[in-house]
Amino acid sequence: MGTGIQNSTAEVKEFILIGFQLPRAMELFLFSWLLVVLFFTLAGNLMIITLVCVDQRLQTPMYFFLCNLSFLEVFFVLTITPKMLTNLVSLNKSISFWSCIIQCYSYFFFGTCEIIIIAVMAFDRYIAICHPLRYTIIMNGRVCVNLILVCWVGAFLNNLGPIVLLSRLSFCSSNMIDHFFCDYAPLIKLSCNDVDTLLMLESSLSALVLLSSLCVTVVSYLYIIVTVVRMQTSGSRRKTFSTCASHLTVASIFYGSAIFMYSLPSKGRSRDAQKAVAVLTAVVTPLLNPFIYTLRNEKVKDAFRDCLQRHKRIL
Repeated sequence: MGTGIQNSTAEVKEFILIGFQLPRAMELFLFSWLLVVLFFTLAGNLMIITLVCVDQRLQTPMYFFLCNLSFLEVFFVLTITPKMLTNLVSLNKSISFWSCIIQCYSYFFFGTCEIIIIAVMAFDRYIAICHPLRYTIIMNGRVCVNLILVCWVGAFLNNLGPIVLLSRLSFCSSNMIDHFFCDYAPLIKLSCNDVDTLLMLESSLSALVLLSSLCVTVVSYLYIIVTVVRMQTSGSRRKTFSTCASHLTVASIFYGSAIFMYSLPSKGRSRDAQKAVAVLTAVVTPLLNPFIYTLRNEKVKDAFRDCLQRHKRIL
C-alpha cells in the first residue's frame, strides 16, 4: 500500500485548537492555575540549573544529567503552556499551519530527549552503586557529554522523518484539532491522504525509543536492587537506595503517562481522559521534577541554603 503522501501545499492554512470546552468561569480558573504552575515550574527548574552551575558539590555526572533534564523541562513546558494559556482567555483559538507543525515537532523532540536522558540517569546510578570504584573512570566528563549528545541527536533524528512527512500532507477537510496543542494523532486524522504507513512509522519509532529507554532503566534498577539487597547493614541499604528514589519516582511518572498516551490502544478511552493525561505529562510532571529532586536530596538543599546565605550577604 502506498503512503499517499503528496508533495503539495496544505489547503488548510490554520488549525483551531478545540481545547477543553469548559464553561468560561472554569477556563479562567484553569488559566490562573496553569499560570501559577508555569511560574513554579520555570522557577524550580531554573533553580536546579543555577545551583548545579555555581555549586562545586553538585558538579558531578548525576547532577550534570539532572541539570540537562531541567533544561529540557523548561523548553518542554514553554512549547505547550503559553499557547494553552492564550487559548483559555482568547476567543481566537487558531494556530497557523507551520506554528502547529513546529509545536508538534518540539513537543516530541523534547519529550524524546527526556525519555533518553531518564535511561542515561538510570545507567549512571547503576555504575555509581554497582561499580563505585570505577565510577569516576567510566563516567568521566567526555562520556557524560557524549551521552547528552546521544540524547539530542537521537531525538532530532527520531522525529525528523515523521514530522517532514506530516508537513507534506494535505489537510483539505476540517481544521478543528480536538486537543489543547498540536498532538500528532489528532492532527494526522485531519489529513485527506492515506496515512497508514506514516502512522506505522511514527508508532514504530516512538515504541522503539520508549521501550529501549524503559528496558535500560528496568535492567539498571534490577542490578541496583540486587546490589542493595546484598549490602550487610540496613543503614547502608537505605542510604544507597535513597540516592535513586527521586529518579525512580520521576521515571515512574514519566513512563506511566507516556505508555498510557502513546503505547496502549486508544480505543475505549475518552478524549477527555487523554487530555487529562496530556496535562499531567506536559504541565504537572515538569513542575514535580524539581521538587522531587530537591525535597529528597540533602546536597541540593544544602547548596540552596548556601546560595541564599551568599545572596543575603551581598544584599
